[in-house]
Amino acid sequence: MIFVDTGAWFARFVPGDPDHDRVKAWFDANTRRLVTSDYCVDETLTLLLVRGHRHRVVHAGDILFNESLAALCFLTPSQIQRAWLLFQQRMTNGWSFTDCTSKIVIDDLGIGTAVALDEHFRQFGVRVVP
Repeated sequence: MIFVDTGAWFARFVPGDPDHDRVKAWFDANTRRLVTSDYCVDETLTLLLVRGHRHRVVHAGDILFNESLAALCFLTPSQIQRAWLLFQQRMTNGWSFTDCTSKIVIDDLGIGTAVALDEHFRQFGVRVVP
């Protein structure tokens, strides 16, 4: 199982993104099961909107909520509480709250690889692709 982060989703959905070609090629070649979180979906849709890609939001949302590319993990109240504690420890290192929720999901599911463009995922101790 491989975790997919916001930056990778954004690059996948936006052809003009500098990382689009390599991220899309990775998605096209991948055969392993993918998982993402509700927090990454929220962040992706918001990022698309605020960066002027309004016309891509509904398409991306349909793909992500229909789980056609990745299974969608909804964080539990306990996971959110643990992410909050982690965030308080790591925010000075630049980890966002969504980064912290991703770390919790990755740990809970025993995931060893992430599709991410965020340097913090290497700090999580997982292999980062593409």
